[in-house]
Amino acid sequence: MRLPAFMQPRILKQAVQAVFSPAFTTRFPSETFEPQDAFRGRPRFNSDGCIGCGACSQVCPPKCIEVIDDLDSTPPKRVLIQHLDACIVCGQCERYCPTQEGIRMTREWDFAGFEPGDFEERIEKELVMCEICGDLLAPADQLYWLAERLGPVSFANPTLAMFSGQRLGYVQQGVRNSSVTTLRSDRMAIQCPKCKRQTAGAA
Repeated sequence: MRLPAFMQPRILKQAVQAVFSPAFTTRFPSETFEPQDAFRGRPRFNSDGCIGCGACSQVCPPKCIEVIDDLDSTPPKRVLIQHLDACIVCGQCERYCPTQEGIRMTREWDFAGFEPGDFEERIEKELVMCEICGDLLAPADQLYWLAERLGPVSFANPTLAMFSGQRLGYVQQGVRNSSVTTLRSDRMAIQCPKCKRQTAGAA
């Protein structure tokens, strides 16, 4: 005959050990809780490492990172807003960040808050507009990052070469064509891919 569960030796041993063992609990909040090094906590933007590309928003499963382009401001800017209350702490934003430094998972585990602003984190990046059509090209930090990554090869791209030259001080602005007709000289302007295809075939 099989004994009831509470009469089995293994169960009885565990019960006796539980009775004579001291209770275990954390002493938070009187003592700070330190998670393990591999703990995946709250993601945080890094202003120096973020290039404003928005890749984190595209790969975020719950879509908790919002990208807002304000083209009417001076200069135009992109605002990335992280809504922590929707975050599932999956770490995809950190994994697919092109710079590997724009957004990082921290060891912050306490997400408590009392106001909506407690669950938001935002970062702003300046945008660069096409000098020919005026459409959005890319965040300035993204162009600088590309030029730095490519090194001397970036001079093969007029947009990167002209834009990098502004930071170095030997270029004030691209060559702007006052005519409506697209000219081949427009290739030396800071331009979007659509205009680049047009200027490449211009006379």
